[in-house]
Amino acid sequence: MQPAPLDGALIVNKPRGKTSHDVVEAVRRLVHFRQIGHLGTLDPLATGVLGLLLGRATRLAQFYTGRRKRYACVFRFGFATDTYDADGKALGQDAAPVLSREEMETMTAEFTGRLSQMPPPYSAKKIHGRPAHELARKNKPVTLAPVEVDVFEFTILNVEGPRMRCEIECGAGTYIRSLAHDLGAKQGSGAHLEEITRTAVGEFTLHQAFGMEVIEDAVRRGALPELVIPLEGLLPDLPRTTVLPIVERRVRHGAKFTVPLAQIQPGHVTPSPGATAQLDSGEWKPARLRVFSQQQKLIAVAEAVVPRTYQPIVVLDAAP
Repeated sequence: MQPAPLDGALIVNKPRGKTSHDVVEAVRRLVHFRQIGHLGTLDPLATGVLGLLLGRATRLAQFYTGRRKRYACVFRFGFATDTYDADGKALGQDAAPVLSREEMETMTAEFTGRLSQMPPPYSAKKIHGRPAHELARKNKPVTLAPVEVDVFEFTILNVEGPRMRCEIECGAGTYIRSLAHDLGAKQGSGAHLEEITRTAVGEFTLHQAFGMEVIEDAVRRGALPELVIPLEGLLPDLPRTTVLPIVERRVRHGAKFTVPLAQIQPGHVTPSPGATAQLDSGEWKPARLRVFSQQQKLIAVAEAVVPRTYQPIVVLDAAP
């Protein structure tokens, strides 16, 4: 395996028709190393923000699991599909309803907040270790349990004929396809997700996302680093501290260390246009700290064990 020459985040504007894995593999082929992961799957139908972590940044993925997401989408009423989206098989004739915006606003209000949601049968949810979509495609029974999800914002942009265009901000694990399906069941004519673009994952937005053509051109010119957010620019919401060399050695060995309160700077995020209203869903998180060397390189993320004493939980560059 080639060592990763780049460490950081690359935000891709995923094209329609490609899986998230397709995009990861395409970037791996371009950069000639495999140490790349993504921050949340997008269905083939979807376009928009797909965050990739490169090199040592893959070790930071665990800190992004709770990020909120924003979507711009179109719900098509009149019939449901077996996959809950436009790529699936229609389950019945098209009723082609003419929607009332007032009626839809009343209904969408009921789909805002903490919801119990049934994942789609064509999804990556595991059943006895196998993805549900594998069983569904073989016409085998798919029995999934409902999960608690958060929908923080459900805004209708316009309603025209059988289509409703909307923007949604939600917590991790929310299926927009299921929202469309369930809303169609409540409305009575059925519905499916016709179009969807993920416009933000926490602080990462479409304004920072690059199409594959731009990335390919940057690789040809040797300019890919210009598109990559470096390690030092990641997790800006976490407080940070800069340690002396004697403490740095302890950190690189994974040992506990003490930091005076005066040496801790609060985290700060300057939201990009279109970013989520808050980065995370609001669940309790342990007190974490980004640790920088005197050269202003991110060397670790640590977690508080007692006041002012931290334990490294991810060391990005361990001591030899």
